[in-house]
Amino acid sequence: MTTRRKLLGAAGAAALAMFGAMPAFAQEVTLKLHQFLPAQANVPKLILDVWADNVEESSGGRIKVDRFPSMQLGGKPPELMDQAIDGVADIVWTVVGYTPGRYPSTEVFELPFMMTNARAVSHAYWEMFDKHMKDTEFKDVHILGTWVHGPGLIHTSDPVETPEDLEGMKIRGGGRSVNALLTELGATPVGMPVPAIPEGLSKGVIDGTTIPWEVTAALKVPELVENHTEFTGKALYTLTFVLAMNKEKYESLPDDLKKAIDDNSGLEFSVFAGGTQADSDGPSREMALDLGNTVITLDEEQTAVWRERSQPIYDKWIADMAEKGLDGTALIEEASGLIEKYTPQYQ
Repeated sequence: MTTRRKLLGAAGAAALAMFGAMPAFAQEVTLKLHQFLPAQANVPKLILDVWADNVEESSGGRIKVDRFPSMQLGGKPPELMDQAIDGVADIVWTVVGYTPGRYPSTEVFELPFMMTNARAVSHAYWEMFDKHMKDTEFKDVHILGTWVHGPGLIHTSDPVETPEDLEGMKIRGGGRSVNALLTELGATPVGMPVPAIPEGLSKGVIDGTTIPWEVTAALKVPELVENHTEFTGKALYTLTFVLAMNKEKYESLPDDLKKAIDDNSGLEFSVFAGGTQADSDGPSREMALDLGNTVITLDEEQTAVWRERSQPIYDKWIADMAEKGLDGTALIEEASGLIEKYTPQYQ
């Protein structure tokens, strides 16, 4: 009996030892995804949740992505990149321009009248990120996706048709380049994160805002202003986004869990994200029309006037890039060439 008990005890110890070793083969990981929009907004609902669900499925349930909308982990939207770097969050989605000048090469896609459609520009953005930015400007994080939103336009209390109509207005600008353009046109740019726009409009802190159609519904912008100014051809502007992961967290994962993330990230995901965001423009535009708002669509001749007025922004940006040791002219030529190359593919 004693011998049998010893054998059973030894077998049990061996089983426990094997069980204790199992996590090395079946590691479970929980990742915190932090971002600034409400959970029901288009980007979290249609892009980030899809990405997170796909990663969970690809990992066989071994990765769990906890989602924290509306800055629930604390801080302000401009702090999101540092939260990813410092490990406050494992993954963040953010507007690159919330930290102006920190990732200068991305700004080439935000220059006035550079943008054609979100899928083509997101494709070009990923390609240039992979070539120029991955090991330089973004070396402190692991980038999962790079994309842009649909055509940026102007939403105002009073109608805007000509550049002169903006003179004296206080307009929330989404990024450094569009803020520079607003200044050039005689408006006063007001910096504020997207979630602050409704309060800014309702309290008269701003007279209008520059954002794409898709986010106007979640922010109730069509209920706060009555005029919306669109452009023909290339868009007034767009903004660059990244889905960024803490580098140490990514590198700590076993290869199969890295693969579950990699298989759902990169170029294809970036194009999906940009396109999905742009596809949400139409329903929000219809909502503004249903409310009786005025959508002013400038024709090619009217848009050309705005394009001409934006040229100083290019000149200043090229000079700014030179001070940072970057060839702004070459970046513009490369980005323009890639956008021209990929636009027919996504029309």
